This record gives sequence, C-alpha cells and structure tokens, in this order.
Amino acid sequence: MFDRSARMIQIKTPEQIGRMRAAGVVVAGALAQMRAAVAPDVTTRDLDAIANRWITAAGARPSFLGYQGFPATICASVNDQIVHGFPTDDPLRDGDVVSLDCGAVLDGWHGDAAITVAVGDVEPEITELMRVTEQSMWRGIAAARAGGRLSDIGHAVEAYVRSQGRYGLVREYGGHGIGTEMHQDPHVLNHGRPGRGPVLREGMALAIEPMVTLGRARTRVLDDEWTVVTSDGSLSAHFEHSIAITSDGPIVLTAPPD
Repeated sequence: MFDRSARMIQIKTPEQIGRMRAAGVVVAGALAQMRAAVAPDVTTRDLDAIANRWITAAGARPSFLGYQGFPATICASVNDQIVHGFPTDDPLRDGDVVSLDCGAVLDGWHGDAAITVAVGDVEPEITELMRVTEQSMWRGIAAARAGGRLSDIGHAVEAYVRSQGRYGLVREYGGHGIGTEMHQDPHVLNHGRPGRGPVLREGMALAIEPMVTLGRARTRVLDDEWTVVTSDGSLSAHFEHSIAITSDGPIVLTAPPD
C-alpha cells in the first residue's frame, strides 16, 4: 500500500520485506562474484557477464538491463567515473578503482546495491576514500529509524564525510525508495540538516548510496548521456545497500546471506 501523505511512499508488509530480502540476496551474490573476479586485465564487460549469469541462474532478472535504454546488467564506473558507467572491453589496470552497481528483480521485488573495488595495489589515499565512503553509508543506514525524519539519513552521511577530511560529497545524485519498482519516492539526499522531510515509518524500504570524491564534488555527464564523472578528474567511490525500516531498526536487504 502507499502512504499518500508522504509523496506516494510505498509501505511494505513483513512478508513483502521478506521477498525483497530474497532479491537482495541475489544482488549480494552477484556483487560477491564480481568482487572476486576484479583483477588487472579483466574488463568490466567480463564483470557484467558474471553478474548476468548469476542473476539469471537465480531465477531473477537484471533491474538495469533495458531500464530507460540502459544497455547492460551493471553500472561499472572506473576511476573518475562516479555512477552509471557502461561496461566496456577496456582492461582494468593495476591501481584502478571500479564501482560496481547491480540490481535484480525477483518475483516482482527489487534489490539494488553497489560496491567499490580496488584493482591490484592502489594508493593509500584511495583505500581511505573507499573506507570513508562505505562507513558514511553505514552511518546513514544507522540513522534510518522509525519515528525519525528522512533528512536524518543524509545528515549522518554528510557529518561523517566532513569529519574525515577534505572530500567531495556528490550532491546531484543520491538514494531512493525501492520496492515493486527500482526507483520510487522518496529521493534520499546524502547531505542536509536533520529533522526534515517525511517521517520514517516501519515498512519503508530505501536504497542509501553515498558517492564521495578525492577532489571537488562537481560533476558532469558524458556524451553517452549516462556516465557521470568528476569535473576535476579526481577519483571517486560509491557504496550502496537497500534497507528496510522495522520496529527493531533498519535491516540490510542486500547483505550477504550470512
């Protein structure tokens, strides 16, 4: 059902959350398979094929493939590419960083998650960028509690990133509601003051996904009209989980089965 007072935010029953968890497990498995395969000379098209095989073998289908014309199973964003990169035949190189964003729909319910993976040996500042970005996601997840406000999530993300040094926190892109469609209301900012926006309720499901850069936060979109890159060429990282809000706190729908 939908809560019309909160911009058509879909509220899930516990049974529906369980079905979303099943889709999330498929996504988690695909990301684990790709993470294990990342290495110098592997291509992002190779990784796309791995994800496609895993998702279809699980009886699900890729959420991204064909979505508004998107041509692949995953978004694969290398180095200064922030999000929505196309898989290509270009081999990854030692020292690269690649963000892998993956979605699957199973029995009508979506899961969506992303990780950033180092290719071979990377500079310490890149390892730290990845740590800060992932930890900011967890801070946002921890803030997603029934009775709070939507902006509490973005405030927690931003406060953590700002506490860790001079990073660019991307503002144009953020998380979203998720359920019977991959993208639903509300839009989940990664910045802002707490205590604003819709009240967080049990049964809400959200994708929380901070994007952080080593340089400035300004972005631009390439001529393919999909790939978002940093305007200054700095490297970026992106982490995402889909979560559900319950009476016991947030649960991570796209966590591995264990």
